[in-house]
Amino acid sequence: MSTPSSPTQSLSISADALAAAAERRTRQLPAQPSAAQMAVEHERRQAFRRLIDPGIMRPNAKEQAIASLKTLLTLAENLLREPDNPTFQQFKPTNNTIKKNLVDPKGTLEYAIELGFRPEVKNFQPYYTFNARRMEDLRTGTAILKEFVDLENERAERAARSKVDQKAVAAAVKLAYMDDRKNKMMSDEREKERRVARAAAIARRAQLQETAPTARVSASPSPTRRMPGSGHTLSSEGPPPYEDGSDDA
Repeated sequence: MSTPSSPTQSLSISADALAAAAERRTRQLPAQPSAAQMAVEHERRQAFRRLIDPGIMRPNAKEQAIASLKTLLTLAENLLREPDNPTFQQFKPTNNTIKKNLVDPKGTLEYAIELGFRPEVKNFQPYYTFNARRMEDLRTGTAILKEFVDLENERAERAARSKVDQKAVAAAVKLAYMDDRKNKMMSDEREKERRVARAAAIARRAQLQETAPTARVSASPSPTRRMPGSGHTLSSEGPPPYEDGSDDA
């Protein structure tokens, strides 16, 4: 029959197990860079940023500079994604796209060289071939390229949204103007109709006033011819004597 372990022994075992587990976790974690290494990495990133601005952005037109950065980013990301693919390990400066976006613009080939590509000739053909020992430079330079390209994409999207908003505002203003103009035309038309109606009513009243007296005269009975002797009454004294004083007997 085994004797139960004392609380002190259990606590000791637990502490040792925890310490061992912590040590294993520490060994599994990647080594943290020192302050000196972080300073070197920061300076390296700053050097890549200066190669872009002012190195590429300043001497070239903005559209060309952005196209060059996107071409460099495509080359770098392809190589990081498939480092063993020979197609992505080199590029020809005579290629039309490469010539337009990397050879002709200023500062772009310098950036490719800092990424780890070096010029060489193979079978009398010029190439820029990647040096596999420059993988860290490739990662750092690719990250800086992505920063600039993403930032420029955000600016372009904001500009596009602003342009759309401006068009929407202009359309709303135009629509409001057209509505106001339509309402004004309708109001003018109603006012014109009211003026015409008032003028017609005034004309009808004037016509009625002119024709009313004529109608009253024509409606009265025609005067009858006065008969001879009408209006005279007989006197009890008899008819008046003739001028010669004789009676008409």
